[in-house]
Amino acid sequence: MSAKQPDSKRGSSQGGALMRLTGGGPAQQTADFKGSAKRLIGLLRPERRFLYGVLILGLVGVSLTVTGPKLLGHATDLVVAGVVGRGMSSGVSKEQAIDGLREQGRGGVADMLGSVDFVPGQGIDLGAVGQVVLLVLALYVASGVFGIVQSRLITAIVQRTVFRLREAAEAKLSRLPLSYFDKQSRGDVLSRTTNDIDNIQQTLQQTMGQIVTSLLSLVGILAMMLWISPLLALVALVVAPLSVYLTKVVGKRAQGQFVQQWRSTGKLNAHIEETYTGYALVKAYGHEDESAETFREENDALFTAGFRAQALSGIIQPMMIFIGNFSYVLVAVAGGLRVASGALSIGDVQAFVQYSRQFSQPLTQIASMSNLVQSGVASAERVFELLDAEEQSPDGVWVARQGALGQVSFEDVSFRYEPERPLIEGLTLSVEPGQTVAIVGPTGAGKTTLVNLLMRFYELDGGRITLDGADIASMSRESVRSRIGMVLQDAWLFGGTIADNIAYGSENATRQQVEEAARMAYADRFIRTLPQGYDTVLEDEGSGVSAGEKQLITIARAFLSNPSILVLDEATSSVDTRTEMLVQQAMSQLSTGRTSFVIAHRLSTIRNADVILTLESGSIVEQGTHEQLLAARGAYARLYAAQFQEAATEPQ
Repeated sequence: MSAKQPDSKRGSSQGGALMRLTGGGPAQQTADFKGSAKRLIGLLRPERRFLYGVLILGLVGVSLTVTGPKLLGHATDLVVAGVVGRGMSSGVSKEQAIDGLREQGRGGVADMLGSVDFVPGQGIDLGAVGQVVLLVLALYVASGVFGIVQSRLITAIVQRTVFRLREAAEAKLSRLPLSYFDKQSRGDVLSRTTNDIDNIQQTLQQTMGQIVTSLLSLVGILAMMLWISPLLALVALVVAPLSVYLTKVVGKRAQGQFVQQWRSTGKLNAHIEETYTGYALVKAYGHEDESAETFREENDALFTAGFRAQALSGIIQPMMIFIGNFSYVLVAVAGGLRVASGALSIGDVQAFVQYSRQFSQPLTQIASMSNLVQSGVASAERVFELLDAEEQSPDGVWVARQGALGQVSFEDVSFRYEPERPLIEGLTLSVEPGQTVAIVGPTGAGKTTLVNLLMRFYELDGGRITLDGADIASMSRESVRSRIGMVLQDAWLFGGTIADNIAYGSENATRQQVEEAARMAYADRFIRTLPQGYDTVLEDEGSGVSAGEKQLITIARAFLSNPSILVLDEATSSVDTRTEMLVQQAMSQLSTGRTSFVIAHRLSTIRNADVILTLESGSIVEQGTHEQLLAARGAYARLYAAQFQEAATEPQ
């Protein structure tokens, strides 16, 4: 064991990265709507074959639907022809009847009837009318069937797409460095991976099929309108640019509010998660009122952003309805004039009026979906920010554990959490296999940082760390961590049985090995007193067992992993004095032949360490055995005296 102290260092607290909520940007900041929307659509690329099916089904269904009004217009013409023909004398042709009306001075009526295909003396052909009606009914039924199949296909496309997105988000979280989570609130990260992805799913489900159908309907209806009367089509389209312009203006104003809405959602979730995770502390310190006030502030911010976003988007649909009604009036007046002039039949005008109403409906539907689309794109941008976050450096190669000795070297290591605040500078340290190394020092000295660097939770700014002579930067993180068993100060358990928690990370462990590890950690006795023993199910991060019992379970987990290097970060801080002594005996046996790093605030736990390192401001200021450091009367002796000696004070 050797240590070299750098010439100069500046102090810094470990873990000094401040928590920063991603949603902390100003409300005026807008999303990259076009880029995020394009990327969101790109998520559907693996489903392009099925998307072609959606387009074909939509095209066929819309074609059947838009044919209906034209056929109904023909039925109207048959009825009108029958009514007109029944009122005229038979035995003359249509042309003769119209000429007779002109001779009587009824030229306007004659012009109007010029477009009616009537036969004088012949009434309504009910058979022909019935055939047309049945044909229209069949078309609408077929269109409905195609719509149902299209809807089912869209559901499958959306579910598979969101499934892949969730997988990508989960995989991304595993590739993010620990420093990312130092700078993000846990509630906001959870909101991105749950609420935002759910919102994307809802947006795609509710808008994708409707947008496809609406666009195809616009094309089909416009084609039918141009076929019936290009002049009336021009009249109907005169207000279309106004619709597009107003939708764009209002939508752009709502866009920023949707971004802020989901940011506020993330901040609110972060507060709720933090409050109810530490609810006991909130109650203990009487912080309920302050917590409730913070909730009200965040909730008000979410209400304001949500209200503004929905209110702005809600203007679009009534606005489109008004413009559609205005277009309808223009078409009705122009169509009446065309009928009066004989240029169009009543049935054609009736069909065109229907088409003009239908033409405004897709526009209105698309406009009314703008709030969903903008909300979905805002959520997509937040998810893409997560997916685009800088990942940890590429992994090295796998190095097998066979023959691992546990020799560790820190060579001129430098590290800082924040670029402008150095923490560890030029640290050199050599640990031989089988040694127990205790690390002590004041809070913020860099004790936990040292083992975090060994675990490759963070990457070095300078120097290197070797494990059995191999640079850990060239090894895969999994191969590095498979050699190290770690017990943290804050015990972490997941929902599951006690046996599963002990076997966490040791997939092939037998029940006998699990119980043996628990006995070594002195956890077997209390486990067997539980109702279901090792099969007792723990929920809510280990509720139902005490803090000390949770720590014993995590220590048993480390024993079972059989590491070549053992890291104990204040591992006995939550156990009673008797249990602490038992655990110390078990760890003494476990450390035989293994390299152990023990981070301790209670110096009574590290008296038997082979070497004790005293850290201050990221540098090793002392090293030696317990007796040697006490005799040196340096930093370690002062820490020891502060814990175990009564300070003599004289009255002033």
